[in-house]
Amino acid sequence: WEPHRGTWLSWPHKEASWPGKFEPVPAIFAEIVRALAPHEEVHLNVGDDALEARARESLRRAEVPLTRIFFHRHPTDDAWCRDHGPIFVERARADGGREQLVLDWGFNAWGGKYPPYELDDAIPTRIAAELGLPVLTPGVVLEGGSIEVNGAGTLLTTEQCLLNPNRNPGLSRSELERYLRDYLGVRKILWLGQGIEGDDTDGHVDDLTRFVAPDTVVTAIEDDPADPNYAPLRDNLARLRGMTDQEGSPLRIVELPMPPAMYYEGQRLPVSYANFYLANGVVLLPGFERRRDAAARAVLQPLFPDRQVSVINCVDLVWGLGAIHCVTQQWPVV
Repeated sequence: WEPHRGTWLSWPHKEASWPGKFEPVPAIFAEIVRALAPHEEVHLNVGDDALEARARESLRRAEVPLTRIFFHRHPTDDAWCRDHGPIFVERARADGGREQLVLDWGFNAWGGKYPPYELDDAIPTRIAAELGLPVLTPGVVLEGGSIEVNGAGTLLTTEQCLLNPNRNPGLSRSELERYLRDYLGVRKILWLGQGIEGDDTDGHVDDLTRFVAPDTVVTAIEDDPADPNYAPLRDNLARLRGMTDQEGSPLRIVELPMPPAMYYEGQRLPVSYANFYLANGVVLLPGFERRRDAAARAVLQPLFPDRQVSVINCVDLVWGLGAIHCVTQQWPVV
């Protein structure tokens, strides 16, 4: 919720990520860009002239003015910029000022599930070089969707993801916590348990629980005891109720309903309203079913009185096993 200079996205081109359903995906990206452009810059990774031309055509069809849209020749393997994009942080300079830098965590396509991923792994350093920003390379694998911070010293993550041996085999919980403290400047690390059904990222926190203020989280809740998400989401809620922030104060917890279960070709999809994206003046909420969408929006809108919560239909996008937060990466103002 800090002021953004812009948002980064990697334009979609890998049809295998949406098998049999890629055609509507660029139009959804264009809709995301259309919602963001009135409020901040939008920076698009496009690997070559042909992909830029396709992106421009999608944006033209969506009637998106290009005055705040910037195209960058950074080739990618896939479109999930939350996980392969740069994480921008600030640090103090010797003269007392502040400087921005890029963290280049390792990326291995969620435990080596979807090779190749070398182009995605190089995105943070390519963007940093273009922007003239210093880079820090922690030397461990970490995806942006696996962590959630309150900007005041507290970080949320999940045991299922960060402790998974397909990311950093041999590193203990305490060793991973040291990396998070050293490179993200956090003082308190809170561990949730399991993620939702259908999530191929091994339990990313951005489908579960999100900070909406330094002392407040929204957390996804499934009301149907027969649903496989019921038990893990209740467990996460119980954990949150026992947690405190960096000052030792209890968290304020707001419950966020889950969408109806969705399947495509027999596969459970990781649908969650927690996968929203905060930008200047707007909150982009993934939409899946009109009645439940309205209920989720009614929970979020009072939490962001200075932003408009806008629903973007993600029924086709989530066939790629991610939604709006998964394809966006914020670029904060220094």
